[in-house]
Amino acid sequence: MTRYADTSLNIPVFILFFLLMICINVFSFAFAQPIERIEIPSSLNPVGSGARALGMGGAFISVADDATAASWNPGGLIQLETPEISAVGAFFHRSEDNRVGTNPEASGDQGVSKNRQNYLSAAYPFTLFNRNMIVSLNYQNLFDFSREWRFPFIQESERLSVSQNIDYRQEGNLFAIGLAYCLQITPDISSGFTLNFWEDGLYDNQWEQNTYQHGSGTYVGYPFTSESSSYDRYSFSGFNVNLGFLWNVNSKLTLGAVFKTPFEADLTHESGFNSSLNFPDYPAANSTASISSIEDENIDMPMSYGIGLAYRFSDQFTASLDIYRTEWDDFVLTDAYGNETSPITGRSINESDIGPTHQVRMGAEYLLIKPTYVIPLRAGVFYDPAPASGSPDDYFGFSLGSGIAYGRFIFDIAYQYRFGNNVGSSSIYP
Repeated sequence: MTRYADTSLNIPVFILFFLLMICINVFSFAFAQPIERIEIPSSLNPVGSGARALGMGGAFISVADDATAASWNPGGLIQLETPEISAVGAFFHRSEDNRVGTNPEASGDQGVSKNRQNYLSAAYPFTLFNRNMIVSLNYQNLFDFSREWRFPFIQESERLSVSQNIDYRQEGNLFAIGLAYCLQITPDISSGFTLNFWEDGLYDNQWEQNTYQHGSGTYVGYPFTSESSSYDRYSFSGFNVNLGFLWNVNSKLTLGAVFKTPFEADLTHESGFNSSLNFPDYPAANSTASISSIEDENIDMPMSYGIGLAYRFSDQFTASLDIYRTEWDDFVLTDAYGNETSPITGRSINESDIGPTHQVRMGAEYLLIKPTYVIPLRAGVFYDPAPASGSPDDYFGFSLGSGIAYGRFIFDIAYQYRFGNNVGSSSIYP
């Protein structure tokens, strides 16, 4: 752990008391640092990747019959009969309608749009010892941290008036490189695993938060201006395993299950803060301060598991249902001093009432089969709650998808809409 600090302050004796009062009421406000939390604006439950699965509402654990199966259910990889290469891109627009009761001027719509690589994979099936097997190498984008907020913030009291403009930006991603293997145990049962390497250094497995604020105000009639900036940069490294199996109960019904192991990830947390106060009437009292640190932290990532059913009504029509649970009460951040807090609330574990979440996803796919090509029509709905203090935040959504399959080439496209009302209370600093 390394810390650096620098401060400069010239204080004439005759205004010492005046500045003392300002330091209490203003400087403390400028230096106020938010409690440490892990803010993940995207869904906290990214169970898998791919446009086909997304078009079916994410109900894909018991389907898992393409190269993205390593992220959904590695037990389904055995269904690939020929080598396959898969690439998935994604574009998203995230909008937030924030309401701040104590400071209505800070309320308003905020949004961010990004495009990114979502998934890359290469799969190769083979036979060994009279057993069908398959291996695949996979790159998956699991969490996206993109968020942009710009808003005014006003602080008023009997002696103090401060008007600030705040610009908050967060960006970054968490990725995993996966090595998957699947074995056909019987003609109807297969099992597999994916080894996930969340390693910063192979790629930028990190995210960063930046806050800039500037403003002006008066204290008992004396004007001042203030400016501050801060950053928090995290790099993330860890390892976990996805275990899965697929059982073709009969020609119509398929059962699938997946278990993702918990793991402890290493965090390197770099932070910095700079602030200045300027007094036009007392230039000698102008002050600046700066502090930076590098700390080694740990974060316990929770285990999750799910089960899925798929029913094939005909060669053209398939419906699926997934239920998935994540143990968010085991999501714990341990700082450089051994303090354990909830990354959801930023408070201690005892003060944070965080429970598990349960996803429910339903989807369907209908194939328009032509002599030389196939056009799929997909739709799905889902309940995708996010962990929060007291009870989960309720998020719902639907998805639509289509594409075309021509010979060995398959192109899929999907659209997903996810929304929640009266959510995000755990994201507000106390």
